Order: sequence, then structure tokens, then C-alpha cells
Amino acid sequence: MTGTTIRAVVAVEDRMFRALAVLRVVVLVNAVVLAGVRNNFDHPVAGWTCVGVMVGWTVYAIATYAKPIRRTVRLLVADLAVAVGLMAVTPVVKGEWFNATIPGFWIMGAMLAWAVRYGWRGGLAASLLLAATDWLIRSDLDQGNYANLFLIAIGGPIVGYLAEQLQQMAAERDRAEREAAAAGERARLARVVHDGVLQVLALVQRRGAELGGEAAELGRLAGEQEQVLRTLIRTQDRVSAEDGSGGPGGAATADLAAALSGLDLRPGVEVALPGGPVELPAPVVAELVAVVRACLDNVDRHVGVDAPAWVLLEDLGDRVSVSVRDDGDGIPEGRLAVARSEGRLGVSESIEGRLRDLGGTAALSTGSFGTEWELVVPRSEAP
Repeated sequence: MTGTTIRAVVAVEDRMFRALAVLRVVVLVNAVVLAGVRNNFDHPVAGWTCVGVMVGWTVYAIATYAKPIRRTVRLLVADLAVAVGLMAVTPVVKGEWFNATIPGFWIMGAMLAWAVRYGWRGGLAASLLLAATDWLIRSDLDQGNYANLFLIAIGGPIVGYLAEQLQQMAAERDRAEREAAAAGERARLARVVHDGVLQVLALVQRRGAELGGEAAELGRLAGEQEQVLRTLIRTQDRVSAEDGSGGPGGAATADLAAALSGLDLRPGVEVALPGGPVELPAPVVAELVAVVRACLDNVDRHVGVDAPAWVLLEDLGDRVSVSVRDDGDGIPEGRLAVARSEGRLGVSESIEGRLRDLGGTAALSTGSFGTEWELVVPRSEAP
């Protein structure tokens, strides 16, 4: 087990031993009250000495089990030995025809300590030992005694199994949280790397101008794309900076329709918007605009700079939908998987990753009719 997994297991164990400490006090009080009410000892001094042992051991066990480092085999064996010993002396102290043992339900403390510490196997071992002791000290076995033995026998393994399941669930939860955090960090770094194309575009622009000819045209195109990307980044930074200025109750909002309206200035792009504003948290608007720009960049790159493309915004009440469509040849089957394997993460992170972070979905339809992205963000999921 990893260090984090061990910490999760110990945390669950700590909680269960704290609950067991409360249970120990409850069953001790019950045992002391019953001993006082019944007072059915053949040897009262020995009987009350046994009660005193129970009180002292309960205090010691609660204090010792509180520290994980002290939950040793020696302590657990001693805990079980005290319970077995008190049961074993019952025929001598109470008389051969006793009904209930001196500790009674108090033995649950030792049994459940084994279950919590060692799982169902430890609980089963402690339960069988206690049940066997109870059986051996009795001169006869009636229906009531059998029921007690049965409950003792199954109590330990059941609690032990539950303890194991809780520990496993805690470990799996911590592992899932670590994996989610790692995935989020990978997505963030992938975007940083993706944005790093700015440096390459600037280099191509500079070298193209130096070389002249066809290279100069490539340099000019690279410069245009660099400017588009830098404008996008500045827009995102500005929205992020204004995020906390929307008042004490939450983040600032922005109009997604207004933000998308400027995209029709790109050659070949037509934008269809609803009649009124579509208000969303500003960070959500910034991310959606960035995704739409990424989709249109793919149209420029794979269909043509002046190729027609359509952007449709719909306000559906509980969710917002943005469709980006072109009439190109579509994306060949398997091409996106190859791009991911080669480390090209424009689609998986700039588009799908951003929608995933917003709690939305990015559905792709492609074929001979062209390519269409449907970007949906539920309002309830918007941060």
C-alpha cells in the first residue's frame, strides 16, 4: 500500500476505535449496574474484584487504543485474555448454576477491537474463542444460551468485514481524488503546452520575413495566427481578473451572445444568436468562446481559411448549447485517436477538456456532410 492509502486506512480505523471507546463505556456501565442489582455472587469479594478489573481495564484500553502505534498484537491478545479470563472464573465466583457470565456484553470490546484491527478474520478468531469459552464453562446449553453463542460467533466477522470495506472505500476515494487532481494538472499543462505554439508562430513569422519568397507568405500567415491567439489569451486573462468583481455574492457574469457576435468578422463565419442576452458566469463565457475559436481554427486549418462555417447559440433554459459546423470533408475515422497518441491535444484538451472542466459535453458529428461540434453547458454546473 502507498503512504496515502495507509493514511486512509488508519483514519477509518481511528474513527472506529473512537466509536468502540464509547461502546466500551456503555457496556461497562451495563455490567456494573447488573452486578449491583443482581448481586448474585457466591463469593462477593471475588465478584466485585472482577468488576473492578473490568473498570480498570476499560480505562486502560480506551487510553491505549487511542494511539495507533499502541495497537499492537500484545495489547489485543491481553484485551482478549482479560475477557476470556473473566468468563472462565464465572462458575467459581457465581456458582456452577450461573445464568449470565460476569462480564456479559462487556466482552464485545475485545471482540470488536480484533475485528476493527484485523478485519473479518480477526473478528472471527476472537468470536470463536469467546463463544467456545462461554460454551465450555456452562453445565448445560439451553435455547437462550445458544442464541448468545450464535450472536457472539457472527458478531466479530460481520463487524470485521464492514471495517475492511470502509477502509477499502476510503483508500479508493483517496486514490480517485489523486487521479482526478493529476488529470486536472495534466489538462492544465497540456493547455500551457498548446498555448506554447505562440513561440513557434513568432519564430516562423520572423524567419519567413528574413527568407522572403514563399516563406514570407508563410511568415505572414503565422503572424496572423499568433495575433489571434494572443488576443484570445488577453481576453481570457481579463475575464479571469474581473471574476471576483461581481459583488460579494459570487463571480461576475457576461453575455455569451455578445462574446460570440464578434466571430462573424472572420472570413466565411456566420453566427446565429438568440434575440436577448445569454448571461453566464464570466469564466464560463471565456472558456466557451475559447472552445468555439478552437473549432473555427480547425476549420481554417483543415478545410480552408475562407471556408464557410456556422455558429449557432441556443439558450435552452437549464442549459446552453453552441453548435459549430462546417461543410468540409469531415474527419477521417481514427484520426483523432492518432493525434492523441502523437501528443497533439488540440481537440482532446482545447475543446473536450474545457467542456469537461465546465461540467458540460462536447459531441462531435462528422462525415461527408462536414463536421459539427455541439457544445452543451448545464447552467446548474456552471462554476
